[in-house]
Amino acid sequence: MENRKLGKVWLVGAGPSDPGLFTLKGKTVLEQAEVVVFDNLVSGSILAMIPREAKKIDVGKISGSHPVPQNEINQILVEEAMNGKRVVRLKGGDPFLFGRGGEELEEICKHNIPFEIVPGVTSAISVPAYHGIPVTHRDFCSSVHIITGHTKNLERADIDFPALVKSGGTLVFLMGVASLPVICRELIDAGMDPAMPAAILERGTTAHQRRVVSDIGNLAEEAEKAGIQAPAIIVVGKVCSLAEAFHWAEDRPLGKMKIMVTRPKDRSSDLTAKLQELGAEVVEVPTIETERILENETLDEALENIGDYQWAAFTSPFGVKAFFRRLAELKIDIRKLAGLKFAAIGSATQKAIEEKGILVDLVPETYDGKALGEALARRMLEEEENSDDRPIVLIPRAKIGSEELIRPLEEAELLYEDLPVYETAEAPYDGINWYDES
Repeated sequence: MENRKLGKVWLVGAGPSDPGLFTLKGKTVLEQAEVVVFDNLVSGSILAMIPREAKKIDVGKISGSHPVPQNEINQILVEEAMNGKRVVRLKGGDPFLFGRGGEELEEICKHNIPFEIVPGVTSAISVPAYHGIPVTHRDFCSSVHIITGHTKNLERADIDFPALVKSGGTLVFLMGVASLPVICRELIDAGMDPAMPAAILERGTTAHQRRVVSDIGNLAEEAEKAGIQAPAIIVVGKVCSLAEAFHWAEDRPLGKMKIMVTRPKDRSSDLTAKLQELGAEVVEVPTIETERILENETLDEALENIGDYQWAAFTSPFGVKAFFRRLAELKIDIRKLAGLKFAAIGSATQKAIEEKGILVDLVPETYDGKALGEALARRMLEEEENSDDRPIVLIPRAKIGSEELIRPLEEAELLYEDLPVYETAEAPYDGINWYDES
């Protein structure tokens, strides 16, 4: 019998949607995955964290449609782990809160497969919070009850409604959009005041979140008028009356915007952070990649003769990275750069250079190629007037670079070497459809 290395399964809760609510441990595990089996409710922002080389298996379920039955999902997890893979079962919310994580775990345990559980932030708490509804408040209630709203029989829910009404706590129904009229009717029949505040919250923590706040007697009708659809949760209790005063998520400057950032992953984090700080829902989907030119005799020759240049001008952090990495690979002492002046197109490139312990001599006021070329030309002309030697600038940059940078140097008849050190390529399709979300 073949002796195969056994893999491992992680049941990971992805939270409600906002990647900021994805746990640090969940992110760490996901970024090391070899196989990811994911649900329909996992947001694109979190799916973007899956390693490109990982095998991605979409087993998403929507109400009334289960293209991959649960028993098949269980078998996928077992088979991939038995093949020695690091398998992440990525589930919306928390894997053990109506996520059928227990069923999957039973199958994993039957085969003695190692596993870990990474809890997730549940939508039952976080989605109301993003709509300004605290599920508990000392002036209104002292308990919260989470109930599955998904019922096999829409005419009669298998829930002890009298006990829920008697509890006096906040009631949160998950997966209950289709059952909303039944839930409201059963609560009233069990003795709840029809004027009890209630809300239905659609697509919580996303840029498209919506809410309808009413009372239990009218919520189903109001939700239908608004066209509320799954995924949504139902909240019943006096705390729903606080939404009008406490709402905040959509009030942020970009709180209703979903923005796709297509820059390479190593250059998108700052932009993504700024957009998220303003409230935007951001999905990072790199459409291009930057790749260092590995066989580069011209660069090697320039580095071996670096003393021939008076300036080095960089147009991107990646160009800085490629330059210094090759310097190290050739075992050229960084002290050979003594006397070389450095120019950077902008603050990010300046930071990349200064992280190498080198202060930048020139950054243009406007961060673009034309401004850098013009500033360089002025400085080099001044130096040429005060020296018998003609200064030369080395420009390590992309294979296809803007002509705006070198045009001022040519017009001033200055010497330069335009040196390609990296190139851009179309990012390969990673197997995930990012455009199916509105």
